[in-house]
Amino acid sequence: MYLLNEETALIQTVDFFTPMVDDPFVFGQIAAANALSDVYAMGGQPLLCMNILCCPTDSMDASILRQVLAGGLDKIKEAGALLVGGHSVEDPELKYGLAVTGTVMPQHLLSNAGARPGDVLLLTKPLGSGILATALKGGLLSGGAEKAMVEAMIGLNRMPVELLAHERFTALRSEVHACTDITGFGLFGHGYEMAAASGVSLHLEAARLPLLPESLEMASMGMIPAGAYRNQEHYRAFLHSSLPEDALEELVAFDPQSSGGLLFSLNQTAADAMLAGLQELGYKFFAHIIGRVAEGPAGTIYFS
Repeated sequence: MYLLNEETALIQTVDFFTPMVDDPFVFGQIAAANALSDVYAMGGQPLLCMNILCCPTDSMDASILRQVLAGGLDKIKEAGALLVGGHSVEDPELKYGLAVTGTVMPQHLLSNAGARPGDVLLLTKPLGSGILATALKGGLLSGGAEKAMVEAMIGLNRMPVELLAHERFTALRSEVHACTDITGFGLFGHGYEMAAASGVSLHLEAARLPLLPESLEMASMGMIPAGAYRNQEHYRAFLHSSLPEDALEELVAFDPQSSGGLLFSLNQTAADAMLAGLQELGYKFFAHIIGRVAEGPAGTIYFS
């Protein structure tokens, strides 16, 4: 964050990755939505974007690259931001994303370090996109599940953040204490980072996790991305689970997400207001309270 004045601060982020779907336009949408999400996770609004494109220009048709950029521009426009340039480099593997500059009121800046004991945890998008993307590559995913996965990944995290700026939240804004977006480290990884930064523990309930269709079925068939196992290896020391060792819900919670939802730590009254507001605005995803925040040990996640 860079403070411009008492009312405005700049926030910046950058993110890009390789395709997880075959449609280049959709890939551009997903990558852009994912990059924009970091600004939303800080409570800000995107302002300016710059393309980052790595591409095999000698072996890839230029029309594919144009479609990727068109998909990204579609999401930039939806976010109300401006595309002001970018940079491309020759690379044997296609990669795309954005560098994003946003603004936020300093007193409304959100981080992952403010979660408080007594808070509830509210997740704004379903989990399982990494598992479903792996199943899609294997030709095992149904058309309905693929559609749900794509809709979740191209969906902006704009509405929950803009709801916080609404006048109905004036009295409750101070009760929204922390936020992070759920991306490559999965729910457990990003949850651990929030818990460690805040000096608290998180208590998550498997039955409350919102899941994309066929996530558990595909997980049971072994459609687990390598990133989920890397997350499991790195974060399992901080996890205390009462579920069976082979519980599929644990794998979904380790699953790396592309353009996942926001995880808010806030008091119950603010959570109820957010859920009601999202429903009134026609929010298309299943936002749900998935657990609570308690006193330490710092960084510990309890899963039941």
